[in-house]
Amino acid sequence: MTRIAAVHGALAPYRFAQADITDMVAAACLPRGADRRVLDRLHRNAGVRSRHMTLPLDRYGTLDGFGAANDLYITTATDLGARAVRDALRAAGLSASDVDLLVFTSVTGVAVPSVDARVAVRLGLRPDVRRVPLFGLGCAGGAAGLARVHDFLLGRPEQVAVLLSVELCSLTFQRGDASTANLVATGLFGDGAAAVVACGADRADAFTGPTVVDSRSRLYPDAGGLLGWDIGDSGFKVVLDPGIPQALRHHLADDVREFLGDHGLKPQDVTAWVCHPGGPRILESVTDALDLPAEELALSWRHLAEVGNLSSSSVLHVLRDTLTERRPPPGTPGLLLAVGPGLACEWVLLSW
Repeated sequence: MTRIAAVHGALAPYRFAQADITDMVAAACLPRGADRRVLDRLHRNAGVRSRHMTLPLDRYGTLDGFGAANDLYITTATDLGARAVRDALRAAGLSASDVDLLVFTSVTGVAVPSVDARVAVRLGLRPDVRRVPLFGLGCAGGAAGLARVHDFLLGRPEQVAVLLSVELCSLTFQRGDASTANLVATGLFGDGAAAVVACGADRADAFTGPTVVDSRSRLYPDAGGLLGWDIGDSGFKVVLDPGIPQALRHHLADDVREFLGDHGLKPQDVTAWVCHPGGPRILESVTDALDLPAEELALSWRHLAEVGNLSSSSVLHVLRDTLTERRPPPGTPGLLLAVGPGLACEWVLLSW
């Protein structure tokens, strides 16, 4: 088994109310004098009250191109990521020298050396630490990263692994772009990080967190154009198709039931659903497809309202909140799930 020893979330330094962010987006993205009623409606319907962002609001309108945004990504992701890992290790009662593997997932910037290498040096991880940087998984990266940590620890039960997610979504917002996809993204995404410390079976008795039982990935190539980036001179331009919820309604129920059924379980056996808060329509699609009571995803809805969608970090924040606020009965199953580009789903079966 893989035991989760600690989960820690961190947020970018500046917090703003949704209405203030909407005003910034109107100034940065809409033509002068344009009707902003569509923007106001999209931001109002995003289910978000406030978000944390990397910069003061007045800096976004003057951020000069992809290079400048990516330079900020590298420095801020390293700072925020180092803080998340350090605090997660402290919560687990472990030190930097205990870490054997560092998995890093992000989709909002690029760096070579990668951010995980910079974090490893900053925190003094061992020179022989294994590193696995993951890019392109989008919002599914937190779930997929946890699954890959589990795969590693199955073969090395005496070792310790850390998953780090850092997403600075606000640095990808496109100035002068009044497309619906960009306006939706600017109303939905925020900036944050999360770190998970996990250990193999030989060290599991030292911790009380849930165990990872199994994981599964599912790729839907017929829906591959629904979600992702168009990468150009201005950086990452979001692809966000309104057909995503319908694709989930079509695929999700059968695939989740099959995964749970392979372990002798049914959806009603799951005592906590740790769902990525991708947005109101995503959460509604998951609820409808799996026929869940509305309160099952209450923590995901709250996370969305308080900090927005943090891409790959969000599902790990919801996992943290589940463990600290709504810890399910011991020995019962939980399911962590997220959706990302591909179109892809990632599921991690937990035992509390």
